[in-house]
Amino acid sequence: MQDKIIGTTMPVLEVGLDPGESVVSESGEFSWMSGAVQMATGMGGGIGGKGLMGALKRAAGGSSLLFNTFTAEGSPGFVSFAAKLPGQILPVDLGAEAEYLAHRHGFLAGVPGVQVSIGFQQSFRGGIFGGEGFILQRLAGNGRAWVELSGEVVTFDLDPGQVMRVHPGHVGLFQASVSFQVERVPGIANRYFGGDAHHFVVLTGPGRIWLQSMPVTVLAASLMPYLGDAGAGRTAAAGASGGVAGGILGGILRS
Repeated sequence: MQDKIIGTTMPVLEVGLDPGESVVSESGEFSWMSGAVQMATGMGGGIGGKGLMGALKRAAGGSSLLFNTFTAEGSPGFVSFAAKLPGQILPVDLGAEAEYLAHRHGFLAGVPGVQVSIGFQQSFRGGIFGGEGFILQRLAGNGRAWVELSGEVVTFDLDPGQVMRVHPGHVGLFQASVSFQVERVPGIANRYFGGDAHHFVVLTGPGRIWLQSMPVTVLAASLMPYLGDAGAGRTAAAGASGGVAGGILGGILRS
């Protein structure tokens, strides 16, 4: 198996497969594939637990219920996954001593043997997240996975005990050795008039963290003043139909 990232602002992940090799993605991530690759849709795909319970656990962590498995049959082939927003696609190699936590829509694709599950969940009331809350995906198991982050990506290596306080939307990815907690922004004036979220995510080393500059929640809030009443109506409709950005905007409108 070989992989490469094509492009810069709107990158594409291309995974080359030898006969019999497979890669798994969430339903809806597929962009294009060569003729030798066959697709099968199901609840497992080798990603995390099997059956309905495994699918529900993955869905609680921000994943879809269904996964697509792409397998090269008879000859080599490739399958591609295009980024949904300007940003970066990062490969991470998982193993017994290498686990990661990613933002709720971070997982893009992985090999069978990668496990995707909920890592953390907390509901927020008010602030830029509206009703979305803060959810992390846990990436574990064995093999390579690819994570999609939005905007520019800034990396920090935290020493033991070193602390970084982060707006929840900018948390992209971090090693499981980094401890974290959600902390309410101190002071009523800061919380309600500061123009930022009501909570910090406090990341404490040791370990590496990847922060994203343009999370979809922040982008949605930035666009809100320009949508007007008609835009608000379209946003609500998009949320009802299951659009990710529409659902987030609808949550902000309801908060």
